[in-house]
Amino acid sequence: MPVQAIILAAGRGTRMRPLSDPVPKPMLPVAGKPIAARVAEAAVAAGVDELVFVVGHRSEVVESYFGSEYRGVPVEYALQDTQAGTADAVAAAADRVDGPFAVLNGDNVYDARSLARLFESAPAVGYTRVDNPGEYGVISTDGGVVTGIVEKPADPPSHVVNTGAYAFPEHARDLLDVPTSERGERELTDVLRRVIDADDVTGVAVDEWADLGHPWDLLDVNERLLARQDRRVAGEVDGDATLRGDVVVERGATIDAGVVVEGPALVRDGATVGPNAYVRGATVIGADASVGHGVEIKNSLLLDGANVNHLSYVGDSLVGHGANLGAGTVVANLRHDGADVLAGDDDQPTDRRKFGAVVGPRVKTGINTSLSPGVVLATDSWTAPGEVVGSDR
Repeated sequence: MPVQAIILAAGRGTRMRPLSDPVPKPMLPVAGKPIAARVAEAAVAAGVDELVFVVGHRSEVVESYFGSEYRGVPVEYALQDTQAGTADAVAAAADRVDGPFAVLNGDNVYDARSLARLFESAPAVGYTRVDNPGEYGVISTDGGVVTGIVEKPADPPSHVVNTGAYAFPEHARDLLDVPTSERGERELTDVLRRVIDADDVTGVAVDEWADLGHPWDLLDVNERLLARQDRRVAGEVDGDATLRGDVVVERGATIDAGVVVEGPALVRDGATVGPNAYVRGATVIGADASVGHGVEIKNSLLLDGANVNHLSYVGDSLVGHGANLGAGTVVANLRHDGADVLAGDDDQPTDRRKFGAVVGPRVKTGINTSLSPGVVLATDSWTAPGEVVGSDR
């Protein structure tokens, strides 16, 4: 069984921009914790004795959060100087490998029970079934043994795909020097092929898995995880406020008079809500964020320090670090034809009937701004008072 888990957390997260501009993609939060923290917790619960984070973009954010020990196990860091692929990332940590080792994508979410089965079955790779296998590495098996993997095939041979969770034998450390692929990267799937040639690699079904590739994926996972939380109120809640259902108010948060919060919702340390605000759906109000008078927030994620302070509506949206929505800002989250919302000027499918906007870090909207469904506002951009925004900026 692997005793070390290498967690890949060096990625810039181009598809997650603009939310990932100030932080590495794996440090974006879901249900109040960075994605990478959820990966680390699952790995420790599954039995690993050491965590090695491969860092790159904004490495100081990862190192500051995890420190030298996390969840009772030691933590080390390896620097990937350039983003040259997943095999290159693992190679950056190769000198820290001592025995069988696990590799986990830092921008995926796994359940601990599945990881425990994966580790016990080493050498092994985790898999799941998806409707869109052409976007992943597709795995072939024979009697539970993995016989091959093909990366993002145009004609997928099956719907069984790689989850980015591996339990490698120690000698895999010597197989990391793979050629550059057609995508211009050194791929860990090519390393897996070499291990398949040398060992019987077990395919292990992963029960719970999410690949967070786009901003709207954060909403999907947020909804799933918040649905499992239990009510807990440690912060200051005014006697005239109403909390319904599974609401968590962290210590240091403040809920003012006239506020209604319908769970599942999470209000983080230092956040303020109200007076007379309405928070509903699977919503997170991030640390030190503020929601003011007459504001409605529905099924959204406000990152740390975001401000929506006066008479605004935000639905099914993501509001980045330190953004400020001016009074009367309204985010539309539903197309008149009822079709799924497409995001950005390049019309990325969200597979969501309701989706609002992606508001980047430090964005400022003028009073009475209206944002159309699927609009993406880049970091530090702004809108004029009364503006109707129907395309990205």
